[in-house]
Amino acid sequence: MYPAPSVILFTSLSGIGFGLLAWLGTGHPAVTYLTAFTFFFLAYGLAVGGLLASVFHLGNKINAFKAFSQWRSSWLSREGIMAVASLLVMAPYAIGEIFFGQQWPLFGWLGAAGAVTTVFTTSMIYTQMQTVPRWNSPLTPVLFLLYALGGGALLAGQTGVAMLLLIALGLVQALNWYLGDGAFAAAGHTLETATGMAGLGRMRLLEPPHSSPNYLMKEMVFVVGRKHVRKLRMISMVLLVLLPVLILLLAPAAHVLVGIAVLSHLAGVFVARWLFFAQAEHVVGLYYDMR
Repeated sequence: MYPAPSVILFTSLSGIGFGLLAWLGTGHPAVTYLTAFTFFFLAYGLAVGGLLASVFHLGNKINAFKAFSQWRSSWLSREGIMAVASLLVMAPYAIGEIFFGQQWPLFGWLGAAGAVTTVFTTSMIYTQMQTVPRWNSPLTPVLFLLYALGGGALLAGQTGVAMLLLIALGLVQALNWYLGDGAFAAAGHTLETATGMAGLGRMRLLEPPHSSPNYLMKEMVFVVGRKHVRKLRMISMVLLVLLPVLILLLAPAAHVLVGIAVLSHLAGVFVARWLFFAQAEHVVGLYYDMR
């Protein structure tokens, strides 16, 4: 799949934003007034900013509102509804902490549950795609939730939990890469199944279906070299997990270093998310003989 910057920003920023909202909604940390404003401003900024970034990937941006009408069958629609609902439910909780110095737990816990559910619905947009075997795995929603809650815990200053979640994230991400590398072959997709001619013998492409690239070829087919993948995976793991955990272990109270840990983690998220899309082989690539 083509790793569009808008989708990378959307899944990365909104995930960590909703993750931070989930921690804030449960009272971690318990903040008031100006400190609460800073935390909620950051959380809402990341969540809403990520959602807005996704609009730039739409062909006709005017039709973005139609995404909310297909909630019975579309995970994208469910995600949009849950995102708006959780942001609205969390608002009274944020107002209570910012302006009155009080926590209203009902709104906080409902908002936190909504934030986690929003991240889950985002993950299901990709998990349910059987045409992309690498995504069509139970590990995909687990990864999205670990990215959100681990990054959110890091931003929320929950040092101990953040370290555990980041370590778990690293392990699950490594497992996901390992299993994902063989997912396409394990799914049994071939040129014969892609063209609907399975059982008629081995096929090969005589002529390209199109004389020039079309929308499917631009959006669904992307090739990245294995050497580059290995390097990017190592870079991602160092930035995503190893450096932040090391900083939290050695200097958990040093604000400047913790800030570096957050930036490192976010950079690692961007690299990992780029790989998430760039390595996602769509079955349509077989039809165009572009695997």
